[in-house]
Amino acid sequence: MKANGKRSSAPPAGQSVQDLRAGLARKIAWFTGSQERQITDIPGLVLVRRTAPTAPCSGTYTPSVIVVAQGSKRVDLGRTSLLYDSSRFLLTSIDLPIISQVVEASEAKPLLALVLALEMPMVRELLNREEVRVRDVSSDSPAMVTGEITAELLDACCRLVDLLANPQDIPFLSGHIQREIVYRLLCGPEGARLRAIATSGDQSHRTARAISWIRDNYAKPVRVDDLAHIAGMGVSTLHHHFRMLTHMSPMQYQKQLRLQAARGRMLLEGMDASTVAFEVGYESVSQFNREYSRFFGQPPMRDIKALREGKDVEMSAA
Repeated sequence: MKANGKRSSAPPAGQSVQDLRAGLARKIAWFTGSQERQITDIPGLVLVRRTAPTAPCSGTYTPSVIVVAQGSKRVDLGRTSLLYDSSRFLLTSIDLPIISQVVEASEAKPLLALVLALEMPMVRELLNREEVRVRDVSSDSPAMVTGEITAELLDACCRLVDLLANPQDIPFLSGHIQREIVYRLLCGPEGARLRAIATSGDQSHRTARAISWIRDNYAKPVRVDDLAHIAGMGVSTLHHHFRMLTHMSPMQYQKQLRLQAARGRMLLEGMDASTVAFEVGYESVSQFNREYSRFFGQPPMRDIKALREGKDVEMSAA
């Protein structure tokens, strides 16, 4: 790929996109075995294997790129739905509460994907290099987008997964390959929003500060005036950029974080609905029950019982 951001038309080493995609699928299948989620020895890298479609699952996607080698998924951000599959990756630039669903997967042909966490210090390091030229961001670009999976990106992903067979090489080589993957993302049209969020002083970067505050303090009361002060912008400007990035208002964002945190605590820690309602910031149990039922489709205890009986729940990326 050229430094001006134009994509090379020739796949690396003469391999086609189809060959690289099939190779990545085989590698992920090999290293996951029968597991659905494999946290690897490579920092930030998770491999995913799903053998059937799922019901819609709530979760929070953190800054990451998800590359699907086989199968497909859908993610709902606010009222916007994004489909990503073996032809399109999913890039998330900030923490976002979402609803996701495995659309295409089977025992014979499982969904196979890798999730790579994106570290903002690494993004900023690359942005400081004059060779990395990123396109201007669209004024209405959200913090979650899909983009074309190229041969260059697939090749780098294959080499990253290959390191799992040679763990002695991981400390030296994994960082170099991850930088290459981030470089590929930044040079594509989808990388503009990632750059904006990572760039100090940019409106997206300022809005991300307010988003981070809500994420870290979701149980506390939120005043939009205070968020605007944290972001260093006016209230109306914050509202505009917040909704542009997340497809939600600050209050909707906080509500989804609260409900997802409550669900996780009830499911994993055995907390009851009345206790967890106050733990995540609600002042009224009845209000918590109403909003929980509206968001998850059934009351808290019935929902948790269904989850424990084997239905899917997703708490994080992928």
